Amino acid sequence: MELIRDVSRGDWLLARAGAFGSIGGVAGTGFESYARVLHPLPAEREDRTTVDEHGDHPVVGSAEWRWADVAARTGQVLHPLVSWGTVSGRSDEDDVSFADGWVVHPPEEGWYEPTQFAALTGLLADATSTPDDLVGAIWDGWGDLNGGSTMGFGWQGSGEPTAAERTEMQEEMARMRAQHRREQAALRESLAGPRFLWPAREFFLLSMSLPQLGDPSWMDDARVGTYIDVWHTPQMLWPDGHEWVLATEIDWDSTIVAGSRSLVDAILGDDRFEAYEVEADASPG
Repeated sequence: MELIRDVSRGDWLLARAGAFGSIGGVAGTGFESYARVLHPLPAEREDRTTVDEHGDHPVVGSAEWRWADVAARTGQVLHPLVSWGTVSGRSDEDDVSFADGWVVHPPEEGWYEPTQFAALTGLLADATSTPDDLVGAIWDGWGDLNGGSTMGFGWQGSGEPTAAERTEMQEEMARMRAQHRREQAALRESLAGPRFLWPAREFFLLSMSLPQLGDPSWMDDARVGTYIDVWHTPQMLWPDGHEWVLATEIDWDSTIVAGSRSLVDAILGDDRFEAYEVEADASPG
């Protein structure tokens, strides 16, 4: 991946930014149709007849659930703008636990599961003339990418450290801090440049392609140059032909696809996705 320094490549979309917190405020207005794709739910099944050495119930199975699976158990009704809090019946972000041992984790926010992302690329490819020329916008507030992370240290041992142990620890801390400062400086330098200023968000832009994103393991080798690992799915993605926009807002547990009627119909009709049609001026939750 290469850093795109010409952030004017997003000007066409910036001119179409909708109201903050709305579908159009995340993916842009003026598209023919919009789909909201609910993020899948990691789930584990515990054996509650026993506990392990840590006092926890051992996990005996795992699966990926849909929001509809949880709604069927909580008695809630799904609709295009439904919130996870409504479906789960919880006002916090804790797991949802059921009597048969299943524990369902909340959907990820600001992250579109790579296997689902890869499945979607085929539909996106059918809807663009430039599958090899995409612009990906990554939020520059992620701690591992903004060069502003800090380090913390602690002592593990029985009792207080001896004077010799304290000296050794302080020397090691100094070495690690110096290395960390060098790494953070290199990170900031590598990503230096103008930002794409979407309302209430700042992004740096990266060159991407649908064949690349079509491999669920793409992040294993995704780097800016040879130094920076990219462990985030893009918050916004669009082709050079401007036919569609995919948007995963950092605080949302769903991904929006804005594009043609045929693209949205293809997503809604594909049972690999739990998706609903929405309007640009609507707001989830």
